[in-house]
Amino acid sequence: MHQLTRPSSPGCLRRYRYGRNTWCDVSPDEKTEIWRSLDLMQGYRCAYCEASLKMKSGQPEGHIEHFRQRKHHPQGTFDWQNLFGSCNRQESCGKHKDRQCYDHLDLIKMDEEDPEAYLRFLPEGSVEPADHLTPEAHRRATETIRVFNLNGPLREIRANHLIGYRQTAEELLAFAAEFEESEWRALLEEELRAIKGQPFETAIRHVLQVP
Repeated sequence: MHQLTRPSSPGCLRRYRYGRNTWCDVSPDEKTEIWRSLDLMQGYRCAYCEASLKMKSGQPEGHIEHFRQRKHHPQGTFDWQNLFGSCNRQESCGKHKDRQCYDHLDLIKMDEEDPEAYLRFLPEGSVEPADHLTPEAHRRATETIRVFNLNGPLREIRANHLIGYRQTAEELLAFAAEFEESEWRALLEEELRAIKGQPFETAIRHVLQVP
């Protein structure tokens, strides 16, 4: 989970109004248009777990997600600020969220604030509240992890993805202990450039952090 910059709203959303239309009225072609804008924001990755949303038959393998559930906040059905692209995992992210009881104000909203100010990803694949948070920020971090189930099956998925990067981090730490920063910093910067836009980028970057 990382901070996102939301682009302009897709034009098709202006055709719909709460109270007059339902989400079922949005055509497949219009959902494709919405996905194009979501992909500009998310880079073909799930907004919540950062897993790849692979293309299949011209469509990402995911679903258009309402941050505030439609059944509790129907007036946000066509609100561009309420839409994200989520993976289809039942046990995490958007689909898991929609089976939980929560207050949306307790969740970290990635296009409005930086999740990395709240969350820390660990080498074994887990995620926990960052250090030195206020009690309120710690509560929101914990609630975000719970509602999206970021420490469920995703923990093992991330751990498997991080194996090679853990070795790289160990090598960089060894360089940092033996050499001046000017001699190893370029290697770290090269690794960080290489992972840009990759699935689970935030978790990888946290693993690669070198003092």
